[in-house]
Amino acid sequence: MSKKHSAIVAQIGDTRRPTAVGSDRHPGWNAVRRFATQITTPLLPDDYLRLANPLWSARELRGKVVAVRRETEDSATLTIKPGWGFHFDYRAGQYIGIGLRVDGRWRWRSYSLTSAPLRGARTISITVKAMPEGFLSSHLVDGVSPGTVVRLAAPQGEFVLPEPPPAALLFVTAGSGITPIMAMLRSLARRNAISDVVHLHSAPTAADALFADELAALAREHPGYRLLLRTTRDQGRLELSGPEVLDGEVPDWRVRQTWACGPAALLADAERVWAAAGIADQLHVERFAVARTAVAEGGGTVTFAASGKSVAADAATTLLEAGENAGVSMPFGCRMGICQSCVVMLVAGQVRDLRTGVDHEPGTRVQTCVSAAAGDCELDA
Repeated sequence: MSKKHSAIVAQIGDTRRPTAVGSDRHPGWNAVRRFATQITTPLLPDDYLRLANPLWSARELRGKVVAVRRETEDSATLTIKPGWGFHFDYRAGQYIGIGLRVDGRWRWRSYSLTSAPLRGARTISITVKAMPEGFLSSHLVDGVSPGTVVRLAAPQGEFVLPEPPPAALLFVTAGSGITPIMAMLRSLARRNAISDVVHLHSAPTAADALFADELAALAREHPGYRLLLRTTRDQGRLELSGPEVLDGEVPDWRVRQTWACGPAALLADAERVWAAAGIADQLHVERFAVARTAVAEGGGTVTFAASGKSVAADAATTLLEAGENAGVSMPFGCRMGICQSCVVMLVAGQVRDLRTGVDHEPGTRVQTCVSAAAGDCELDA
């Protein structure tokens, strides 16, 4: 055999595949050859799609991180290019689920979209603040590089503006609670529909305020937008325990439709104030976390009937988290007990709703993201 037609052997995993001598001088041809080799091996249809493009999948939504931009010391905006199956007709204020493989496990969380819906768009964005207790949020801010492929769940949520938007708006936000409101502001600005918007926002310092430069630009360019920024380290925490703060900052708050997002205490106070004023229907709130007031004593072994897997879970671990720990792919959406996407059938045993303390019996459908095992149980998942 001549040198021209000889071959060397390359070790790839546990198999040995021939590599033509001189392939390094013809990278294009060698890429075609590798592709041809792969598609002659037994693969599922979804595997063939992934060989052509990692964002193509018939089974799940995928996306690729194309840019990571630091916003503040502990937050960043991720620009993501979704793959097949994603629809850009979401509404400003909705959230999206994102899954990232870290240390061999898929970890999922939901984040508000900060990009405004736009016909013909090719990317979306989320802005993530690293939280001390948030493993995934810290990884998204500090550990994700452009090119990373993630899994996505379709946008959803009811924290959106009506069409057409109200003539007079009030936004009340604190910290990362500004993220869904930012999508609304960007959407209104693109449509030149910022006519009378007051935005009461708080952050620890001016340097900690997300989108500070963009908000300042909105205030300069749109006379109908008024930003009231409260820096809590020198001005104190934004408290709405009574109407006094609102009366001083926004005297006409009672006639405005209000969208509020931020810490649980702030939103609880807002609900009390608006209810006391008899205008509870004018307040719309978005919570990033659900309060867990009940504990399923003892925990137990959770069995997933469809997959045949079992895992021990303590009283504070939700059924959804238990499934993910066991490598079971389970449906989910908001992970807050709102959207009902995670509902499955309880086959045996007992589980407890961590929000209400209500126990669920076999034969009932349970929300896995807010329920935990109250003893051994079996799910149809």
